[in-house]
Amino acid sequence: MNSRLLILIGVLCFCAGFIAKAGVLPSTYPELHTVLATAGIKTPEISRFLLFEPVESRKITVILSPLRGKVTAGVDSAGLPGVELLLKSLTNAKKFKAISQSNGEFEFAEPAHGRYELIAFYRGYKTITFELELDSSTPFLSVHLPLLEQQLDNVLIQAEKNPFGVRRLNSIEGTAIYSAKKSEVVDLGSVTGNKSGNAARQVYAKVTGLNVWESDGSGLQLGIGGRGLSPNRTANFNTRQDGYDIAADALGYPESYYTPPVEALDRIEVVRGAASLQYGTQFGGLLNFVLRTAPQEEGIQLESRQSIGTYGYLGTYTGLGWKNGDWSGFAFYQYRRAEGWRENSGFDQHTGYWSSVWQPREAHRLNIALTHMQYLAQQPGGLTDAAFEEDPRVSIRYRNWFRVNWNVLNVGYTWKINSTSRLEFRNFGLLATKDALGETGPINRADPLGPRDLLSDVFRNAGSEVRFLHRYRTGRDGSAFVAGTRIYHGRTLRKQGLADDGFGPVFVYNNPEKLENSDYRFPSANYSAFAENIFQITDKLSVTPGIRYEYIFTGSDGYYRQQTYDLAGNILLDTTYDELAENRRQLLLGGIGAAYRWNENEETYANISQNYRAITFNDLRIANPNFEVDEDLRDERGFSMDAGYRGEKGRWLRVDVSVFLLYYRDRIGQVLATDSITLRTYRLRKNVADSRAVGLEAFAEMDWIGALSPIEHRSRLSTFINLGITDARYIRSDEPAIDGNMV
Repeated sequence: MNSRLLILIGVLCFCAGFIAKAGVLPSTYPELHTVLATAGIKTPEISRFLLFEPVESRKITVILSPLRGKVTAGVDSAGLPGVELLLKSLTNAKKFKAISQSNGEFEFAEPAHGRYELIAFYRGYKTITFELELDSSTPFLSVHLPLLEQQLDNVLIQAEKNPFGVRRLNSIEGTAIYSAKKSEVVDLGSVTGNKSGNAARQVYAKVTGLNVWESDGSGLQLGIGGRGLSPNRTANFNTRQDGYDIAADALGYPESYYTPPVEALDRIEVVRGAASLQYGTQFGGLLNFVLRTAPQEEGIQLESRQSIGTYGYLGTYTGLGWKNGDWSGFAFYQYRRAEGWRENSGFDQHTGYWSSVWQPREAHRLNIALTHMQYLAQQPGGLTDAAFEEDPRVSIRYRNWFRVNWNVLNVGYTWKINSTSRLEFRNFGLLATKDALGETGPINRADPLGPRDLLSDVFRNAGSEVRFLHRYRTGRDGSAFVAGTRIYHGRTLRKQGLADDGFGPVFVYNNPEKLENSDYRFPSANYSAFAENIFQITDKLSVTPGIRYEYIFTGSDGYYRQQTYDLAGNILLDTTYDELAENRRQLLLGGIGAAYRWNENEETYANISQNYRAITFNDLRIANPNFEVDEDLRDERGFSMDAGYRGEKGRWLRVDVSVFLLYYRDRIGQVLATDSITLRTYRLRKNVADSRAVGLEAFAEMDWIGALSPIEHRSRLSTFINLGITDARYIRSDEPAIDGNMV
């Protein structure tokens, strides 16, 4: 049986082979020629398949239709048109190309059976590659292209260093708008000067139009002003550190006895009078000290600098920055001492700062900062013109001392709501003391060596600010809106009486229960709200209007004594006057500015803003035998205007030219008056006149190497000019000795 079966199979195979070689196939397989030819098998080889001869790496698969599919941008997304697709055979060199249509569908024209590699490419999306095996049951293909993205490690982007050392603020920074305002930023890293000694004339050398007073040799107190405003303790500026108040009392006593060490600063921001709408009503504008921050990368950074100088000067500074995960911080300590250039002008100062930042996510940032400063200085007293001409280093006061203790706390929170909105909270408080001890009589009189006057102030205030900024689009151009509120409460305790008749710094009253001069409490409160908006009219022209509402309360509660002496020094009259006064007022300030940006580096701007200055505690009461205060004293009002051009040419030329007008109503000043009873001559503080200040402020700096060389150099040889011309005069005054005179 087996033999007969084998013989039958052999005969059938022989017949089939003969038919195949003759080129004749049974009529029941009319498609087989085409199918096998498509698979790359020639007709003479058909017999090998029919004879079951093994062919290596071959497989017969029947494909009777084109390969179709659709490309989408992810699952359940619309089709992507224009996607390039390549189908490469893994068994031979054949390739098939296709491009997706408007609905994302594609088609390959009848590829053969077998294993293939499909590649899909589209700009902006990730290129994908995968293998597939085609057979008669191959389904409709769905190809999903993901967006081209990659998770990177932390990347530190560092801006190019400003070659000029001074620049302007951007139109929007943080939660503030500076468009169309005159502003300067002093980058301390580019300043060459005596940073240890806080040399103000070197630090602010490139800020246009400033007037600098240096009342001591080592920058214990900063005194800058401009446009006809007094530089005395920078009282005409809204003085801040990292955006929060550091002055004694923002309304009643805006003087600042604390100045951050230049060695610890990253930059100083100066915005002129137009800052009144966002930061406060001061005529001078904003002065903001920005301290250094934690390092950008994980780890610890330590810096230490030691300085010595003439007249016994010693300065030491140590800064520490750290970053570890979500936590980072910066701290510094500075100690300085000197004997002083004049006799009796030595000092000893300590300053410390600590800040810590917690940022668990990019959108949320919580920071806490504490500042402490204290110093003791001996004051050599003033000089008459004749004494100064004879010897400017002489001192005829050697029992006068000055002591300051300053503490500031700030807690801030920033929330980046999204890419267009940002919310910021600042909560700050100040606890500080100031003590002045010495002989306060006229400088043309010798020290009588009797009991000394002791003036003691205690400042306690706290405030909270909320600011919200939102960017939005008007057509093709971007605009921005900022709004904020401020709540502020202050309380100043001021005493003046007699202390011992010694020589040292003993700040103790002889009669603390009944002071010889005065004892006052000065409360203050301020509630305000503001809003500003940048309207981007075109891609070059923007208009920025703004408005601010203020509620101000100031008061006084206390007593002062007046004593009249005869020529022998005996008391003829001793009277105590009790005072209780309150002053509440509301005001609305407005302003508008416009800027035209010629290109990325050139801009023309103009603005006008209203300003306001409340009566200070010094204006209300000065217990000094040489001064008195007018009972009808009024607040000061006015406005400021700016117009200018600023721009840069490459890295070798910077120009900033502007003109200004500052109008001041009811300006407070001093006039000589005579007591009708005692015929004593004294200085009377009162509203003496209106005033107006006009002027030109110009700055230009050129790097000669950059201007003359066709290639960029790391070396610089620069020249700069800082020009300020101010004409400030009293107008409309009832005092003939003042009307028309210069301020």
